[in-house]
Amino acid sequence: MQQNLMFAIAALALFAGAAAIWLALRLARLERSLPAVVEAGLREQLAEQQRALLADLHLGLGRQGDRLGAQAEQGSERLRESMQALHLALQGQLGRHREDVALRFSELSSSVTASHERLRGEMLEQTLKTLSEHARADRELLQAGLNNATTQLSTSIEALTRTINERLEGISGHVNQRLDEGFRKTNETFANVMARLATIDEAQKKIDGLTTNVVGLQELLGDKKARGAFGEVQLEALVKNALPPDAWAFQATLPNNARVDCLLKLPEPTGQVAVDSKFPLENYHRMFDGALADADRRAAQAAFRADIRRHVDAIATKYILPGVTSDGAVMFVPAEAVFAEIHAYHPEVVEYAQSRRVWIVSPTTLMAVLNTARAVLKDVETRKQVHVIKDALGKLAKDFGRFDERMAALARHIEQAGRDVQEVQTSSRKISAHFRRIEAARLEEDAADDEAAPALPAGGPGLQPPM
Repeated sequence: MQQNLMFAIAALALFAGAAAIWLALRLARLERSLPAVVEAGLREQLAEQQRALLADLHLGLGRQGDRLGAQAEQGSERLRESMQALHLALQGQLGRHREDVALRFSELSSSVTASHERLRGEMLEQTLKTLSEHARADRELLQAGLNNATTQLSTSIEALTRTINERLEGISGHVNQRLDEGFRKTNETFANVMARLATIDEAQKKIDGLTTNVVGLQELLGDKKARGAFGEVQLEALVKNALPPDAWAFQATLPNNARVDCLLKLPEPTGQVAVDSKFPLENYHRMFDGALADADRRAAQAAFRADIRRHVDAIATKYILPGVTSDGAVMFVPAEAVFAEIHAYHPEVVEYAQSRRVWIVSPTTLMAVLNTARAVLKDVETRKQVHVIKDALGKLAKDFGRFDERMAALARHIEQAGRDVQEVQTSSRKISAHFRRIEAARLEEDAADDEAAPALPAGGPGLQPPM
């Protein structure tokens, strides 16, 4: 309504403007047509008429504008009422439409949910079926691969077991050979000891034959050389019975030209240990001689301690060589009574010997030292064998690593061979299909040729049919 009113007002304004333009044009024409005499009077009349016409036009336009304003207000009021009614009607229709849409949406959601559940169940069933088929095929393929791998692994393990057994047999044979050699040398040493003992027995018999009185051990060992020989023989017997032949050397000469009674060859860091036999017996007997006075016995004790110190200094000076022997040496006393006297009543002598890195031993304690040395040697030999076994195990580990790599390569080759077989089967099926199509085409051509061939008469090719 307001748009119509605006269009009417615009039309009136255009009409008024057009009328004013027309009047102006009309006046211009009249001015050109009238002569100059009456031009002034007519111009005034026309001006008055124009002013009157413009006043009437302005009054008419004002009245028309008032009428149009009143009509516009009435139209706008009616339009507002109509808009309110239309708004209410639209709200009612929109509510009803919203309820319908919500109801349809709920129905559509229920149907979509049901379809989705049904579709999901079907897809899940199909997926489970496909997965079970694939899993069964994978299990079969894996079982076949595992069977082949187990067979090859058992074969390789048997070969490795045979190799290890052969190597262990070789090691055992080598160890048995070394033990046999050790036993043989020990038996030879024992035989030599027995021969020397027999020599001593013969010497004893000769002494018994030359003398008419039975001499005791004190008389027998009255000579220093005899005592030295007795100590060396006893030392040699103990060492040979306790250690293998390659672990000792008797009457060995050192780089300083000193000759030691026994040189023990022990593994590093101990190295070579010198063992020298000393038998201080004269002053020992004098200490216990009841016929001597107390002052003489005390002098014998001092002389006995001096003898021990002198022997210790001699051993430390001659048999401890830096870079050649170990940093200590052993002083062997063949008599347990002399050894007990030294350790029980002369501790200062023992401390002095220890300060010079000389260890005083008796036959009993020497056996403990030799047993310890034998344990060390045995441990070294065992470690050598352990190194051999470790080397064998290292080689076995490398062989097994190579076997694992080759097994993986074999698995890849088997997988590639499987793919190649499938491709070959595909090619074979295609070729067979081509051959079947070719054979079918040939059969069709033969059938067509048979149909196109003319039929022969009943009488044969040279006979004419009867007229």
